[in-house]
Amino acid sequence: MLDHIFLTVSDIGRSIAFYEAVLPHVGMTIRHDYDGKDGPAGHPDLKGFGADGRIPFWLRHGTPAPGAVHVGFVAHSEAEVRNAHEAALQAGATNKITPGPQAYYDPRYFAGQVTDPDGYTLEFVYKPWQH
Repeated sequence: MLDHIFLTVSDIGRSIAFYEAVLPHVGMTIRHDYDGKDGPAGHPDLKGFGADGRIPFWLRHGTPAPGAVHVGFVAHSEAEVRNAHEAALQAGATNKITPGPQAYYDPRYFAGQVTDPDGYTLEFVYKPWQH
């Protein structure tokens, strides 16, 4: 199990605005800022997103490496996949895969993908047998 991920972004303000517009559509409604000076020397400032008392998704400023990261967000229905995908497009993402069944994984696998403003692939996925 993963506890958290840091995504390095080129423009922290732009990315915060993007993810604040998108992540509530998959239930991530909590925002938290961590001041790097409160950690060990050299710790970055972090901008976190989460739900239910957990903050698993963090942004930090730096040089993006979009080809190195694909992030899949749990959706709780096909409608939630569609809504998150549309919110991402409205917030400046580029469509990668239009929401629909991804039968090459499983006939019940329903997902859509976008690329965020730094080029990271984001997938909104509903797997009814898991979620």
